[in-house]
Amino acid sequence: MDEMRPSSGAAAHLGLASIFPPGLQAIYGECRRLYPDQANPLQVTAIVKYWLGGPDPLDYISMYRNVGCPGQDVPEHWHYVSLGLSDLYGDNRVHEFTGQEGPSGFGFELTFRLKREAGETAPPTWPAELMQGLARYVFQSENTFCSGDHISWHSPLDNSESRIQHMLLTEDPQMQPVQTPFGHISFLQIVGVCTEELQAAQQWNGQGILDLLRGVHIAGGPWLITDMRRGETIFEIDPHLQQERVDKGIETDGSNLSGVSAKCAWDDLSRPPEDEDDSRSICIGSQPRRLSDKDTEQIREALRKGLEINSKSVLPPISSQRHSHDRPQSRKDSLESESSAAIVPHELVRTRQLESVHLKFNQESGTLLPLCLRGRLLHGRHFTYKSINGDTAITFVSTGVEGAFATEEHPYAAHGPWLQILLTEEFVEQMLADVQDLSPREVSKLPKEYSWPNKKLKISVLPDTVFDSPLQ
Repeated sequence: MDEMRPSSGAAAHLGLASIFPPGLQAIYGECRRLYPDQANPLQVTAIVKYWLGGPDPLDYISMYRNVGCPGQDVPEHWHYVSLGLSDLYGDNRVHEFTGQEGPSGFGFELTFRLKREAGETAPPTWPAELMQGLARYVFQSENTFCSGDHISWHSPLDNSESRIQHMLLTEDPQMQPVQTPFGHISFLQIVGVCTEELQAAQQWNGQGILDLLRGVHIAGGPWLITDMRRGETIFEIDPHLQQERVDKGIETDGSNLSGVSAKCAWDDLSRPPEDEDDSRSICIGSQPRRLSDKDTEQIREALRKGLEINSKSVLPPISSQRHSHDRPQSRKDSLESESSAAIVPHELVRTRQLESVHLKFNQESGTLLPLCLRGRLLHGRHFTYKSINGDTAITFVSTGVEGAFATEEHPYAAHGPWLQILLTEEFVEQMLADVQDLSPREVSKLPKEYSWPNKKLKISVLPDTVFDSPLQ
């Protein structure tokens, strides 16, 4: 990392307690509780601080040597702790000071536990770059992380040939939440996982997979320590886990994943393309319409609600105005759009009922269709694909979802480039039978097409190259 370097750690900041930033002091205090013999840990430091124009939001990443816990069969490992997602200084240089009662900055710091290899005398520094990448995402999007979240990375975390290419997040097993003069801080631990484990978390939920990982020593154990040399998934180590735990969990609980960023598009087949009002302006190769702030808020709010384990399945009605008391004054939650103020519509877009639609997905998005149908709609929930190439959004809803503008009488409805599709349970069962070959475990030959003429619905799964041409 060009703008970062290892340095001597906390001691450099402990000269005068009176000028020691209180946010830093609180985090260091919690670290000293765990590591009283490592008061001066090795740190990776941003040479040019973020608040001075540098690219890396984390001022420091402290690196500790953890002896593990032989009684719990926890191996020795390196423990990384970030400093900078929370408010370290309290002077508005990075985070707006909002008082002691709420979160400090984004309200959390990241940690990571990496298995120590035999003969290692110093911690590898690549986890610091990984943590900076996640921090940049948080700062740029203002989306916070929560325990149970999963992160698709699609590359070995250490740039090796490892199968550990994605991440789950959970509470750090040793770090306790701390209260600072600038608000409270919790500690979220990054857990490296294989592709098959990420897919299982998507199909079911992150907490369920984390519990399975805790029960398999070489896959993480009770403290969820990442071993970049792990060559087997938990399902290869114990084949019964997939059927007895994951499949049963999906059937019982459904999926907590309510939406994904995707390569997708849709066509309105109800009208000729020359119709100026045709929403096919959102299709691949043409200029996408822009969603209003209100529309974007509704899509993201729908995603956020789906991530709440005990939330009622509700889509915000198009005509409603949401007020600041509808949710707490805080940073954005995962996939949430706004933090507080009332959403006042400034653009009126006519909701249109469509007779026939054609949906287009790339392979990765297409393999999530069984999840959408089995894990979400059969449990009375909704699922949204939000295009990464524009403002296109496709939301599938079941008959139990309130506030949707698609109805059983008019199951296909568009609000600008946001399409809603209402599917009855009977139709969902039929679609599941027809798309059962869309498995994330198999690489299918593309394109693939599925059609239900009596429902006037067509779905195509296409190569990525179809979606990669820039939308001008």
